Amino acid sequence: MGDPSRQRAEDAFLRNGGTLSMSDALREGVTRYTLYSMLEEGRLERLSRGIYRLADLPPLGFPDFVTVARRIPGGVVCLISALAFHELTTQIPHVVWIALKRFSRVPRIDWPPVRVVSFSGDAYSAGIQTHELDGVRIPIYSREKTLADCFKFRNKIGRDVAVEALGNYLRAGSTDIEALMGYARICRVGRVIRPYLEALL
Repeated sequence: MGDPSRQRAEDAFLRNGGTLSMSDALREGVTRYTLYSMLEEGRLERLSRGIYRLADLPPLGFPDFVTVARRIPGGVVCLISALAFHELTTQIPHVVWIALKRFSRVPRIDWPPVRVVSFSGDAYSAGIQTHELDGVRIPIYSREKTLADCFKFRNKIGRDVAVEALGNYLRAGSTDIEALMGYARICRVGRVIRPYLEALL
């Protein structure tokens, strides 16, 4: 790739795990002209509106998470999507569930489909873990925080989904009941989750 501007653009993509939003690319000094030229030449692929990735990289293992992380700064993978990531559910998420701080602006995304849940205070900030997936840092709630959230939003996702996930968590081992109940208190579902926990232990 002889053009220095395109080499700089490729370097900028590689520094960011191979994927950039239009706005992030512009901040990195990549021009719109260079982006569109590389797209036309097949050097870039379009993952979603305004999200681009170097085309010669290996296929993404978590394309939906990567796209959402680039499009929704401050979003945290939660509920059924987090359960699936932690292998605590038999549900197959048809949308990416994202937690956002209350009153945050939600960008329009053409793909993948997204369900946004508003959290506030510690219910938003507690239990966030960062996982590097496909070269991109993805915030995802921990197993214990996700379980507490599922009981909090049991009317949205289904009580049976929350109870199944709790059973899977207990059977999987490496449990931290103290952390689970701490998050349950933050989410104000300690009294809700305790009877299920006692029955399953």
